[in-house]
Order: sequence, then C-alpha cells, then structure tokens
Amino acid sequence: MVGGTGGWVMVPLVVLSLGTTTLIVERLWFWSRLLKQQRSLISTILDLYDRSPQAALTKLQQHQDSPTGRIFLAALTLPEATPDEFRLALESAAQGELPLLKRFSTIFETVVAIAPLLGLLGTILGLIRSLSSWQLGGAANAQSVAVVAGIGDALFSTAAGLTLAITTLIFANSFQGLYRRQRAFIQEAGGQLELLYRRQHRQFFQARRNLQQRSEKSSE
Repeated sequence: MVGGTGGWVMVPLVVLSLGTTTLIVERLWFWSRLLKQQRSLISTILDLYDRSPQAALTKLQQHQDSPTGRIFLAALTLPEATPDEFRLALESAAQGELPLLKRFSTIFETVVAIAPLLGLLGTILGLIRSLSSWQLGGAANAQSVAVVAGIGDALFSTAAGLTLAITTLIFANSFQGLYRRQRAFIQEAGGQLELLYRRQHRQFFQARRNLQQRSEKSSE
C-alpha cells in the first residue's frame, strides 16, 4: 500500500492531484493577470483610435500579451481593408485566441470523470483484499478487526478520488465562467472597434470624394 491507505490506486490519484494543482495555479495566474490589465487597456485603445488610429496601433504593438489586443492588432494591420474584411479579420483572430482561453479545460473534465472511478476501483480492490483474508475457523475477533481496518483503508481511495474530482470541478466551472465572460467582452469590444473603423472608413472616402469634387471644379 501507499502510505498504508488506499492501495496502489493512490499513486495515479496523487499524480493527478499534483498535475491538476499545477494547471489550476497556471490558470489562476493567467486569468488574474488578464483581468487586471485588459479592461483599462482596451478602453484606452478605443479612445485613442477615435482620435488617432496610428497612436492606437502603436499602443497595441506595445501590449501584444493581451488576447484582445492581439485580435485588434490583427484587424488593424490588415492593409486597405473594407469594413466587411475588417469584421472578418476580427472574427478570425478571435477564433484563434479561443484555444488559449479554454486551455486545459479538456484535462480538467477528464480528471473530474476519472478521479471518482479510480477511487471506486481502489475501494473495490481493497474490499476484495480484505474479504480474501477472512478464513473460516480462524479467530473471529482478530479477523473482524483486520477486515474492518482493510475496509477503512479501501474507502480512503474513494474519499481521495471524490475530493480531487469535486475540487477540480469547482475550479473548472469557475474557469468556464471566466471564459464565457471573456468571449462576451471580446465581442463587445470588437463591435465597438468595428463601429469606429466604419466611421473612419466613411469619413476617409467622404473626404476623398470632396477633394475630387473640388479638384474637378477648379479644373473647369
């Protein structure tokens, strides 16, 4: 047995626990860093773009560690994009960022599913081992104590598996909620940037049309 409780099934459970803890810490660091700087950065970018698109582009190039910033940068660096092309560039870049936001979600789901099964397996093997030690005609009191102790050790693996699964499920659901909020924020911010781009695009062509009209009048 490993540590006298749970049997060999505790080995994969301990490995899963250590690995899952590492991934949870990484996701906590990722989301805390992202949420801390993102909203103020995107708000600044949108204000800058309304006044000076080039200044907004320079600001974005200095903050390429932000997923939303990278999405904006991919669309704004598309040469001579029409409004429809600009929207497609935003959507394509957003799709490319989604795997980063959902990172490790499949692993968390797998741990939630497999940890209780491993715990149950440990319990079943422990019960088989305990009952197989029962010998007819032996000292009943001593054998009863041994069987009860073995059952207690076997149940430890189920408790460990359930604890790991419940803890992982709590964090996985929290990260899923953050992911949904982030998707909504990207769509909202992307929509605001697209409106600004369409306005800039319309003003640019209106100014060029006016310039052409003045040039035609002066040449007459």
